This record gives sequence, structure tokens and C-alpha cells, in this order.
Amino acid sequence: MAPVSAPCVLLLNGPNLNLLGSREPAIYGTATLDDHVSAATKAAGARGLMLEHLQSNYEGDLVEAVQRARGRCAAIVVNAGAFTHYAWALADALATFEGPVIEIHISNPNAREPWRHTSVVSPVATGTIMGFGGLSYTLAIGAVADLLEREGQGS
Repeated sequence: MAPVSAPCVLLLNGPNLNLLGSREPAIYGTATLDDHVSAATKAAGARGLMLEHLQSNYEGDLVEAVQRARGRCAAIVVNAGAFTHYAWALADALATFEGPVIEIHISNPNAREPWRHTSVVSPVATGTIMGFGGLSYTLAIGAVADLLEREGQGS
């Protein structure tokens, strides 16, 4: 369990990710978003981090969450869903965040339809994890923890 003063990691999930578990299971698997958040929360706690989560189908909600995280959270992990490909306001907000930003995808967008090959989030992200299914969430928490430890902010 993370200590009370543990660094905060904001986990953001974009549109339609609330449908995980039933949405295209051949691509996204059968685990629900709650399953992924639970695994990420457990991984964060094991590394001395606190996880805060928001899923929204509305870009403005995600932009406001990033703005509220500034100066309060140490890192952001974001699965922007379809917003990955065109949400310039979200990309702009993420660019104002001073800590690590890890972009994640359950599937590998580069192995899918051509419109999924462009990410407006990648240029402002510290790094991207894609194609590992639900493991992408826990891999991102591990990456954040390692980056924060290097910066002297982790446990």
C-alpha cells in the first residue's frame, strides 16, 4: 500500500474504454476497464505510488483533469482512445504537464487501420507503450516509477 504522501499518478482513459470487456474482445480482450485500473492501482501501490483514475468520453473532462494535475501529480498515464488521433486540446494540455507522460494502447495502432497510425499525443509524451493488451497499464506504471525514481521523486 502506498504511503499517504505517495506521489500521485493520474491515469486517464478516453472514449469508449468504459466498454472494455464487451467491446471488440478479439482486439481489446475480455478484461474490463475496472480490471485494468485495479491492476494499475496494485502495481502503483507496490512501487510506492498513489493512482488516481478518470475515464471520460468527453475531451474537455480529460483536459481539465490534466490541468488539475499540474503541480499536484508526479506523472500521467493516458490511454486517449480515439482522441489519440485528433484531440489537439488534450495534446496541448499534456504538453503543459511537467512530469512524465506515458501514452498507452491496448492494441498496436500501427498494425491497424491507417487512420490509427497518427498520434497527436506521442509528440508530447515521454514514451509510448502499445500492443501488450492489458499489460500496457502495468508496464506504464513500472515505467513511471522508474522515471520518478531517477528524478528523485519516487519511493
